[in-house]
Amino acid sequence: MPDNRPTVTIIMPIRNEADFIARSLGAVLAQDYPARLIDILIADGMSSDGTREIIGEIAAAQPDRRLVLIDNPGQIVPTGLNTSLKYAQGQIIIRVDGHCEIAPDYVSNCVAHLNNGEADAVGGSIKTTAETTVGQVIAAAMSSPFGVGGSAFRTVSNKTMLVDTVPFPAYTRAVIERTGPFDEELVRNQDDEYNYRLRKLGGTILLAANIHSTYTSRSTLLSLWRQYYQYGFYKVRVIQKHPMQARPRQFAPLLFVLSLISGIVLAVFVPVVRILLIALIVAYILANLTASLITAQRADWRLLPLLPVAFVILHISYGLGFLIGLIRFASHWWDR
Repeated sequence: MPDNRPTVTIIMPIRNEADFIARSLGAVLAQDYPARLIDILIADGMSSDGTREIIGEIAAAQPDRRLVLIDNPGQIVPTGLNTSLKYAQGQIIIRVDGHCEIAPDYVSNCVAHLNNGEADAVGGSIKTTAETTVGQVIAAAMSSPFGVGGSAFRTVSNKTMLVDTVPFPAYTRAVIERTGPFDEELVRNQDDEYNYRLRKLGGTILLAANIHSTYTSRSTLLSLWRQYYQYGFYKVRVIQKHPMQARPRQFAPLLFVLSLISGIVLAVFVPVVRILLIALIVAYILANLTASLITAQRADWRLLPLLPVAFVILHISYGLGFLIGLIRFASHWWDR
């Protein structure tokens, strides 16, 4: 009997993922969807930590699988995605990152939702995990609404709903061709920008309850700072290109940072500002401690001492990145 299921191309934009690539690629190779219908394109950003050698060993052990390593000289996610799309042959395109492990039925469930016409793109919730205590703190903070706002794919599970964006999405080829290439100016937030363009064209994005993946968080507070600083920094360009994409919650960290900076400066000269600044700090500390207690109760009480620090880093780094982005891209408001 002929198999009428669509062909699938899985694209993995990676760089220096020696510690994780065996697990992430292994999860891709372990899909319950027919292997003959899956192409795997790995866009490597010129890794220097042994990632390419590990991929070579895995590919050699899978001679019957269509697994291709593609050079990505641009070394960032959007250039890797665009380069891979030139070679992608599947009727459905799925992006998978090197820091995640998709469930064995990930591809089959994505295909089912797209084939049923439920949406133009589909993904699922992610469970953030870690291997160190600090990493577990970061994972817990990133799974908290207080830490990341209303990101449904991080805070909602076992619920199917239309959303603004999803991680590791599956698209039909027709949707990819209609939406166009990924924006290579955006080192971060390129998925938000892409999915906004898709929705602007009338497309819909589904967060499906039966689609799951696991994401390994950063392992140090410094790397978390860098990650969310870049999220805030490049969010400015996304908003400049698509003003209607902005949501009020995205400005909360910026307003918090601006209030702290202006409050500290003005408090020297205006006594009433000192009272307002103290009130702001006390209110934030109380909210932070409350969120930390709730998060630790849900995750692990051993994480409580560092959770308030992780929340502060999430908020301050994003807000400061946003502020620096406003300064850096001040002349780009009409450059879309």
